Amino acid sequence: MRTRVAVVLAFVALLGGCSRPEPRPAPASSAASQPPPVHPTPSSSPVERLPGFVVLTDLDPRIHTDIRYATPHNFVGRPITGYREPLCLLTRQAAEALRRVQDAALAGGHSLKVYDCYRPQPAVDDFVAWAKRPDEQQTKAEFYPDVAKNRLFADGYIGAPTAHSRGSTMDLTLVDEPPASQPPYRVGQPLVACTAPRGQRFADNSIDMGTGFDCFDSRAHTADARITGAPRDNRRLLQRLMTDAGFVNYDREWWHYSLRDEPYPDTFFAAPVARSSVG
Repeated sequence: MRTRVAVVLAFVALLGGCSRPEPRPAPASSAASQPPPVHPTPSSSPVERLPGFVVLTDLDPRIHTDIRYATPHNFVGRPITGYREPLCLLTRQAAEALRRVQDAALAGGHSLKVYDCYRPQPAVDDFVAWAKRPDEQQTKAEFYPDVAKNRLFADGYIGAPTAHSRGSTMDLTLVDEPPASQPPYRVGQPLVACTAPRGQRFADNSIDMGTGFDCFDSRAHTADARITGAPRDNRRLLQRLMTDAGFVNYDREWWHYSLRDEPYPDTFFAAPVARSSVG
């Protein structure tokens, strides 16, 4: 009997570890602080349409896109389930707030570039399944060179469920306007750590943020003390622009922002990233 109870408890603990959600935005009265983790019981929408969502570049074609999970240039090393088209889908409220950020960024000679926006629940499931396959580490040298793969969930670099599935969270950066050219990623090319100096790591046309995107390392924490000079200033600029428009940063990832007053705080959608999912 004791053995059976121990097995049940271990199984429950495993499920809990695989479903740790990302933190949500804090109330407006504590905007300067990092929102604390919460553990909601998400409702899931299996519908093939996303109510009130838009294609970001339809609303504001000035914003650049580099949707990494629709390509093989990401920490898994292949296109992710659910990304049928390289589009940024967002709730209209989040997209309109980003348009205000873009106005402010352009006034300072910069433009926004988004890496990821709405992320369907099947994509999150794909991440979870990948995390359980220890031998699949073909991109470790770039995206998590100093972190063991089995620590990615526990250390908060991957979340399940994720705020992205609610449609008002995005990963983004700033580029100069007009942006510099960016060489295409080639499968099989030599990988360089995302923590390497800007001139050595993948030649993203982002202004220097101190690490590459999706860099699973503490140096990607927004206020990491080792990031100084221009990269620190660039992170602060992005944070100021986003905060002024009603977004809050996840402090372990300089690129990750959520709309504070999101319209679907408890709904995690499953429709694919495709133009047919909106409208």
